[in-house]
Amino acid sequence: MARNIMIQGTMSNAGKSLIAAGLCRIFRQDGYRVAPFKSQNMALNSFITRDGFEMGRAQVVQAEAAGTEPDVRMNPILLKPTTDVGSQIIVNGRPIGNMRAMEYYKRKREFIPAITEAYDSLAAENDIIVIEGAGSPAEINLKAEDIVNMGLAKMVDAPVLLVGDIDRGGVFAQLYGTVALLEPDERARIKGTVVNKFRGDRKILEPGLEMLEKLCGVPVAGVVPYVRVDIDDEDSLSERFTRRNAKKLIDIAAIKLPRISNFTDLAPFERFENVSVRYIEKPADLGEPDMIVIPGTKSTISDLVWLRESGLEARIKQAASRNTVVFGVCGGYQMLGERISDPAGVEASGINEIAGMGLLPIETVFEGEKVQRQTRGVFGDIPGIFSALNGISYEGYEIHMGRSGALPAVISNGSVYGSYVHGVFDSAGVAEAVLRALCAKKGAAFDDLGSFDPKAYKEAQYDKLASAVREGLDMELVYRILERKA
Repeated sequence: MARNIMIQGTMSNAGKSLIAAGLCRIFRQDGYRVAPFKSQNMALNSFITRDGFEMGRAQVVQAEAAGTEPDVRMNPILLKPTTDVGSQIIVNGRPIGNMRAMEYYKRKREFIPAITEAYDSLAAENDIIVIEGAGSPAEINLKAEDIVNMGLAKMVDAPVLLVGDIDRGGVFAQLYGTVALLEPDERARIKGTVVNKFRGDRKILEPGLEMLEKLCGVPVAGVVPYVRVDIDDEDSLSERFTRRNAKKLIDIAAIKLPRISNFTDLAPFERFENVSVRYIEKPADLGEPDMIVIPGTKSTISDLVWLRESGLEARIKQAASRNTVVFGVCGGYQMLGERISDPAGVEASGINEIAGMGLLPIETVFEGEKVQRQTRGVFGDIPGIFSALNGISYEGYEIHMGRSGALPAVISNGSVYGSYVHGVFDSAGVAEAVLRALCAKKGAAFDDLGSFDPKAYKEAQYDKLASAVREGLDMELVYRILERKA
C-alpha cells in the first residue's frame, strides 16, 4: 500500500495544486511510482480521459508531472458550477445531475464509498499518493461533513503540510489562524507549514518563522519561492484573466464569458513570444484583433444572453462582416449557430429556446446525456484561411450536452470557424498552421513569432516547478513525514 502526504492550504489559490504537482515530479525524479489524488474538486476546467471519464484539470497536470496517464480515480468527485448556487455533480467521471449547494452539502457523505474505493485502488498500484485538499481545512461551517480536507486525511490516515500564500500578505496569521481553528486531532495531522510564493531574502523571514514554529508546534517545512511556470491553471482564478497583455504582432481576443470553461484551449498560442492572447469582457476592449475566440462555457444559453446584453455580440458580428476570423469552441461554437434549444431545461437557464448569432449553419438541441469522449482524426475539407489545416492530425476531447448534428472536427462559414473539440489547437502543427495563416493574411512573417517544441516545453516547465519546490522544501523532512518518522 502506498505511502501518502496531503497538501492543504490556508485558502483557495494558496498554491496547493502547484506544490502537489511539484512533489509529484520530485518523487518521480527520485524513482517512485506516484499518483495525485483530490477527492472533490470544484472547477469548470475539466478533461476527458482515454476511457471517456471527466475529471478536474488540476489532477491531469499533477498526473503529467508524475509521468503517469490521467485516471478518473485521481478525482472521483467533480463539481462544475452551473449557477451561483448550484453545480453539476460528476461522480467517477459521469454526471449524476445538478444539485443546489445545500442539497449537495446534505448528501455529500453518500459519496464517501466512491472516494475510498478510488483512493484504495490507486494506493495499491503506486508507491506514493500526493493528496490535494480544497479551500481551507478551517472552514468551521463545513467541517462536520468534510470529505476533502481533514475529513479525508482521517479517512486515509494522511499527514498534512499546510501551505500559506505570502504573496497576498498576512501569511503568519493565515497559518497560525488555520491551525488555531482546528480540533486537537486535526492539529496533530499537520507535520509542517509551508510559506509559498516568497520573493526576497529568506533571512528577513527567519524571526517570524521561529515564532511560527513555536505558536503552531510544528516545523516550517519550507519557504517556496515565487516561480512563474507555464502550466495549465485549475480555474478562473488564473492570472491569465487579470493580466493586461499588450497587443503583439498577432493579436488574439478571447471572450471571457461569465462561466468560461476549458480556457486552456488557447494555451498553445500564449507560448509564442510575439502572440498576445487577451481576455475581453467589454466591447471597448476588443479593438481589432487578428482572431476572436469564443471559448467553452458551462452555461451556453445564459452566457449567450450576457454576450448579447453586453454589446459584445454586435461587435463580434461586425468584425466577422469585415472578415476578421472568429473561432468558437464547444459552447462558443454553439453560440455561433442559428438556434439553441433546451426543451428539457438541461442547462437550468430558464430559457427553452434562443436565437444564436447566425454566423454558422448549425442548430443545437440540449439533451440529458452528456457527450464525453476523446477524439482524434485528420482535418479535411476546411475552406478559407485555415485550409492549410487539411491533412494535419488532431486529437482532443469533447464535453457537451448539446447536439448539433454529425459534424467534422472544424466547420467553417467564410471567416467563421467552430469546433466541439477541446484541445483542438494542441496537436503538433495545428497552432502553427493557424498562426501562419493569420500572418499571411496580415502580411507578417511567421518566423517573427518565435516557436517552440510543445512536448519538450511542457516537460521543462514541470522540471522548473520541481526544482523550485525541491529548493524551497526541506525534502529530508518530507521523506521523514512519508515514513511516519516526523
